[in-house]
Amino acid sequence: MRLDRTHRGWAAFTLVALVAGAAAYARYASAAPAGPSGGSGPGLAFGIAAYALVLFAALLGWRRRVPAWRVGRASAWLRAHLWLGFLSLPLALFHAGFGFGGGLATALLWALLLVCATGILGAVLQHFLPRLVTEMLPQETVYEQIDHVRAQLFEDAKRLVEGGGGSPVPRAKTAGAIQGRVVESRAAVEAPAVDREPLRRFFAEHLRPYFEAPRVRRTHLWNRHERGALFAALRAACDPSLHPATRDLEALCAQREQLELQRRLHLWTHSWLFVHAPLAYAVVFLGAVHAVMS
Repeated sequence: MRLDRTHRGWAAFTLVALVAGAAAYARYASAAPAGPSGGSGPGLAFGIAAYALVLFAALLGWRRRVPAWRVGRASAWLRAHLWLGFLSLPLALFHAGFGFGGGLATALLWALLLVCATGILGAVLQHFLPRLVTEMLPQETVYEQIDHVRAQLFEDAKRLVEGGGGSPVPRAKTAGAIQGRVVESRAAVEAPAVDREPLRRFFAEHLRPYFEAPRVRRTHLWNRHERGALFAALRAACDPSLHPATRDLEALCAQREQLELQRRLHLWTHSWLFVHAPLAYAVVFLGAVHAVMS
């Protein structure tokens, strides 16, 4: 979700509501003989408003779980979720009189603080990381297709090793396949005198684990400088007729690196949800318990 001009209306509404709420709180707090209290009329009004906004923000998760529930555009829901969810925090602080006395109310307030903090973090990540992905990954593919494309690259690598040298040819992309070239060898059969054993050993030692592993850990092929040195040594050990195949294999390794970078960036973009979503549901539950007990 990009923080663009479409957020101006929601941002302006949130700011006006925040200023109005702060003015009302200041007037109420200055007039209260014993100071602000959550049990007073204004305190209850702030608490009800804060919890209502929390419930509204939680509706976004329920809307995603029910695809048939098409009430408004998803983008509008996201904007409302972001800004109204943020507004719930100062209203909750007005309700509590900015007090952290202890017990359930304090746990609820801290949980809401963490929900808002992780929500802001998520908004920042989703604003900047997509641009970073575009810059770092010129060959981006659909995230759900990464494993499928990785398997395709592995099959191409096996064909190159077993089929020997030859110039690569472009192959038509399939739906969801990674952009760029997926290579095949024109030469199905090589001269019998060419020794492919160095290529096979390199495949067994380096390429097979690199392409088969769903998650790439630190390997020589992951670092492009080390990868270049490895392939240079491979070409020195191979017959010159196999050099085109080694260059094609090196290009496939670079595409595998792109897939892993995309997977990691995707996880970084969405990892905050593993904290944000459970805490948000905890706030909904604790808020209901707090209302009943109060």
